[in-house]
Amino acid sequence: MIAPPSNLFSEIEKLIKELKTQSISEERKAVLQPLTDFIQFKVIGNQEIRINFICTHNSRRSHLSQIWAQTLAFHFKVKNLFCYSGGTEATALFPMVAETLKNSGFKVKTLSEGNNPIYSIKYADNEPPIVGFSKKLDDDFNPKSKFAAIMTCTQADGGCPNIAGAEKRIPITYEDPKAFDNTPQQAEKYNERSLQIATELFYVFSQIKA
Repeated sequence: MIAPPSNLFSEIEKLIKELKTQSISEERKAVLQPLTDFIQFKVIGNQEIRINFICTHNSRRSHLSQIWAQTLAFHFKVKNLFCYSGGTEATALFPMVAETLKNSGFKVKTLSEGNNPIYSIKYADNEPPIVGFSKKLDDDFNPKSKFAAIMTCTQADGGCPNIAGAEKRIPITYEDPKAFDNTPQQAEKYNERSLQIATELFYVFSQIKA
């Protein structure tokens, strides 16, 4: 019996269809271009693609980037692409990030509680879950070589001039939604940042030619 096609969850599919890449400025497209080039080079060479999204605490922007990149690679059928995230220090995946992802259609399950909870994050029925938790960028969970290090915050970008084992180091920084924690705008601002990251990564993967 032939297995059914593995599709994105319908809520995520709907959200992706509503992303507006025309909102991305030419300046921002230039910032995204090195990541597009890295992925395209690996696709042409039929090589595995490893991308490690890095910010200071590995709690917000790096996780949103990791999860959207893995999801959009699947959406655009870019094979052999593996996304990771890490920080200059380990803290915890911030609960509002998990909530934002749930509200976008991801199935998020808490695997363990504590100071640094571990989450299972799924974007499609038949695809393995992304394991979300805070870790240092050189954690054993992450690749040691042949990866692109994407610096998602200016603090980590400035503080980590060299990333051991990285083939490429690419700054694609985002404003921290943490600034709105414990305010009435918190949920709105986390969703806004998630959608910005999704839109920009949609643009990146839409450029890739098989």
